[in-house]
Amino acid sequence: MKKMTSLLLSLAVAAACTFPAPSPAKAAQATQAEIINSVSFRGKPSVNGGFIRYLKKGEKVAVLGQPNAYWFQVKDGQGVIGYISTQSKYTQVTGTAVSETAASPASAGANAVIVNSVSFRTSPSTGAQRIRYLQSGEAVTVVSQPNSYWYQVKDSDGVTGYTSTNSRYIQVTDGNAVQAPASAPLSAPESAPAVGGSVVIEKVVAAGMGYLGTPYEYGSSRSTTATFDCSDLIRQMFIDGAGLTLPADSRKQGDYVKQLGMDSKSLSQLKRGDILFFMSYKGSSASSYSSVDKETARITHAAVYLGDGQILHTYSKTSGGVRIDRIGGNHWEYRFLFGGSVIK
Repeated sequence: MKKMTSLLLSLAVAAACTFPAPSPAKAAQATQAEIINSVSFRGKPSVNGGFIRYLKKGEKVAVLGQPNAYWFQVKDGQGVIGYISTQSKYTQVTGTAVSETAASPASAGANAVIVNSVSFRTSPSTGAQRIRYLQSGEAVTVVSQPNSYWYQVKDSDGVTGYTSTNSRYIQVTDGNAVQAPASAPLSAPESAPAVGGSVVIEKVVAAGMGYLGTPYEYGSSRSTTATFDCSDLIRQMFIDGAGLTLPADSRKQGDYVKQLGMDSKSLSQLKRGDILFFMSYKGSSASSYSSVDKETARITHAAVYLGDGQILHTYSKTSGGVRIDRIGGNHWEYRFLFGGSVIK
């Protein structure tokens, strides 16, 4: 009996020694956090991740992990697991500090993280073909820096392209690994703006992209960036990027564009950075707007045109706050009244 017991114990020990233990890099250290300001709760660590709901000020959540410097994985009071911003203006960790989850095999050699969604292009130029958008939270490898405006990067699938060096879009985690070519001095990209206006527009757009995911609030305070309504977002973008303070509501902003004489009713004539103005929603088909006199229709919404048929705006709590949408063949196109620039 003693020999049998000894044999069984030996087998048990051997089995325990050879059974693969969980990887400690994947084990999340649970701790507590309190929501300081309303923040988007998403299904993935990305501003484009599925919007679950807004976590409200004062809510307590369990922090399960931190996949990168910008997102916490958390569990709310109902047991729902998702992701929220790590920014201290939204979240205050009240327990032990949370260790970042180790990089996945696909991003093991990465030396940078995408902060906000940004174009991934075939060459270092805003006129180059877009491969796709790199998403917030993606790990990439910066291969080189051909000039002060562009990084050559490789994504987790091994695709190589170019993206902006602007810190609003990308954070380099290993600065020693990024070097500009010694063979040529830093210079502007091939499509670098020749006039100041275009440079300012890029600053305005960059400012707006930095607010992606910020919660929507109708009649939001113009003295804080914690929430936005549509005209407040546009006003703040131009304050940040151009030092220009626009009127506080969309109808007055529309009047301002018309007074400058830079407005157009044609979508095909829109330029990046133009402000677009829309009437109220009446339906999802073009026929719903066929009888509307757009000369007298009231402005109820505004957005900023990004180019390539995309607009940056905010319009409801349920939509997830500041976001990017397409205009074309949908109600945004049918509701469009006019648009134009406020930068001469």
